[in-house]
Amino acid sequence: MELQVGDRLADETGARQVIGRMYMSNAGKNAHVRVKRVGQPDVSELRTWGARERVTVKRAAAEDRNQ
Repeated sequence: MELQVGDRLADETGARQVIGRMYMSNAGKNAHVRVKRVGQPDVSELRTWGARERVTVKRAAAEDRNQ
């Protein structure tokens, strides 16, 4: 899993944007990342996935990440 700051992802709970770097735990078996809801910048949460799970992501353009 290669999530980067600025990436957007969507699942059954809605659209989210990655606002923190991903980190692994449990000997690399779990991936954690801080995200915020798109349209609600004051609400953030920590999402956790199994390291081998597939997550659909829209990659942010390089100029979008630098802002």
